[in-house]
Amino acid sequence: MNPKKLPVAILAGGLATRLKPITEKIPKLLVDVAGEPFFSHQIKLLKGAGLTHLVVCIGYLGEQVVGRYGDGSRWGVRIEYSFDGPTLLGTGGALIRALPRLGEAFYVLYGDSYLPIDYLEVGRSFLASGKLGLMTVFENSERYDASNVWFEAGEIRAYDKKDRLPAMRHIDYGLGVFRKEAFDGFPRDEAVDLADVQKALLSRGQLAGFELKQRFYEIGSHAGLNELDQLLRKPR
Repeated sequence: MNPKKLPVAILAGGLATRLKPITEKIPKLLVDVAGEPFFSHQIKLLKGAGLTHLVVCIGYLGEQVVGRYGDGSRWGVRIEYSFDGPTLLGTGGALIRALPRLGEAFYVLYGDSYLPIDYLEVGRSFLASGKLGLMTVFENSERYDASNVWFEAGEIRAYDKKDRLPAMRHIDYGLGVFRKEAFDGFPRDEAVDLADVQKALLSRGQLAGFELKQRFYEIGSHAGLNELDQLLRKPR
């Protein structure tokens, strides 16, 4: 399997409450960053890596994203959409609903993450692992958010967003890769947290880890949005 062939699920169905009042009338993907909607920046990164099939999991004000980007042909990519429906399904539930569009294996990218990395290297590592899931991690040491991963000797030993251990110096980076079987046994059309899927995989020895050295950027908060805006406005 070629990692370039894997679709990318983009999780963008949340209410983006931390970005209010900006997101009271527009979804997070359309928030302006350096003169363009954030989603345009994500598309450029993914297209530059050779990843051109995107499945956007949307809910809150999602129709605006469809109206702006359509099938993606203007941007040189193919975009499909999967709507949560009347109730928010959470990160895992949204992926479960999108499975018919995602096929056998796929990347998962958070809709507020800007990750200037080698996506294909991550995909190759996942395929070589033979496992059902892969989590990218970064040695955060509490710099950008609370560390929630114990990563040692190339393996994830523990992952928990609530019950943190002293050995946790890494953080979930915002990019994963999964086979569809990773979601077997979880309910359909109900709220499911992707973190619960990842913890279940870890307990079965089915979650690979991949450490990235480049720091991540995000627009999940006003501080993160301002930082990325300044970065992308710099001459290159």
